[in-house]
Amino acid sequence: MTTNPFISLDRSYRNYIDGSFAEGSSGRIDVINPATGDVIARVPETDASEVDRAVAAARRAQDGWERLPAITRAGYLRQISAKVREHRLALADVIVKEQGKVPALAQVEVDFTADYIDYMAEWARRIEGEVLTSDRPNETMLLLRKPVGVVAGILPWNFPFFLIARKMAPALVTGNSIVIKPSEETPINAYIFAELVAQTDLPKGVFNLIGGYGRTAGEALVAHPGVDLITFTGSVGTGSHIMQVAGRNLTRVNLELGGKAPAIVLKDADLDLAATAIFNSRVINTGQVCNCAERVYVAREVHDELVGKLKVLFESTRYGDPSVDEDLDMGPLVNAAGLQKVAEAVDLARKQGATVVTGGKVADRGTGFHYEPTLICGATADMDIMRRETFGPVLPVQKVESLEEAIALANDSDYGLTSSIYTRDLNSALKAARELKFGETYINRENFEAMQGFHAGRRKSGIGGADGKHGLYEFTETHVVYIKGE
Repeated sequence: MTTNPFISLDRSYRNYIDGSFAEGSSGRIDVINPATGDVIARVPETDASEVDRAVAAARRAQDGWERLPAITRAGYLRQISAKVREHRLALADVIVKEQGKVPALAQVEVDFTADYIDYMAEWARRIEGEVLTSDRPNETMLLLRKPVGVVAGILPWNFPFFLIARKMAPALVTGNSIVIKPSEETPINAYIFAELVAQTDLPKGVFNLIGGYGRTAGEALVAHPGVDLITFTGSVGTGSHIMQVAGRNLTRVNLELGGKAPAIVLKDADLDLAATAIFNSRVINTGQVCNCAERVYVAREVHDELVGKLKVLFESTRYGDPSVDEDLDMGPLVNAAGLQKVAEAVDLARKQGATVVTGGKVADRGTGFHYEPTLICGATADMDIMRRETFGPVLPVQKVESLEEAIALANDSDYGLTSSIYTRDLNSALKAARELKFGETYINRENFEAMQGFHAGRRKSGIGGADGKHGLYEFTETHVVYIKGE
């Protein structure tokens, strides 16, 4: 096995502020390989004074950056994506070791990140305003789109590398500057990203990166009066807290939070397709994906057959340490707290009357945070396993009598991010698309969004969205100009 130069206990990981690297002044944070429990790196903690420096640098840089033509800004983004592609294998290996993602998915994440940066760069010539009709004679009204200013991007640990691009690329191409704070669970990839940015010609201060805990560095960034937009991906609890803190300065927020995605399987569905797609949508990233299937509503007539097919798939799941074995379906959970949460959720489902078909316990692997792929049947709508986000490789299944019942149960949720339906009947598919109260509905396919779509949730799944034209415009504000002629 080759050594990755990006990962070492002796390596110096440094904040990137105003085009220069700086050591954190508040100690170090251990980064753990979740497959083994070993410390693989130590990264800086950041205090409020360093957050101040990063925001001030972003503020100084933003005006000049905004004045550049958008197509010029896009050119800098393409320099960054080229650096990502140059180091794609080593970057994927970092993600495998610090997050526990299987190599194939880590490589997809790195490649998708580069493609996403290029996609957003392509919008440089497509950012549009409007010409409005005035009520007055000889007057022209223009609606312009302008950058919001300084953006704070706070990242999750489940797709840590891609989320840098999802927040940075649209922010920069529309003329904003940004301060990124990665999750303390998975910060190495972000520090390496900053090193790659430093190798480009991007003007100093446009992109800044600070590490640290959410309760310190994150809190200081969210509360900072110099920040104009906070974009955060993570838990509902943290998102709610960010809204409260941001409210003190009336700072705009963009939040992608949790999900409890329903999958509806009707009696006319292709059950092999449904079982495979739902399985893939549950074990991807060890179930730690907010938009993937978290609960299944299946027609009574095909319940037993679908459960049987899912059981075969779950029992054949290959899991373990992805840095040792590349041919895996899933790796570990990200940390001990996540492992405990999943174990408690399954134990509670048993107590509430559900039946564990397969799995249902912490995997006996000696080290790391591994949980067996778990299939549960006999679930009912009042059980916690059908209502609370599990964020692990656990899938509960409930019988339903009709599409109408399935839609009603699916909508009876605190969450509203994604949903799916499996059916051969076009009318049933269209009915579900009309009536499901979710930001996305997938028909006869796994839950995985496209960069040109709009990834947005309802209810407690978030505020605003990302991707595509509508996600790009989340990083702009409008300016209406009235031109009175003679």
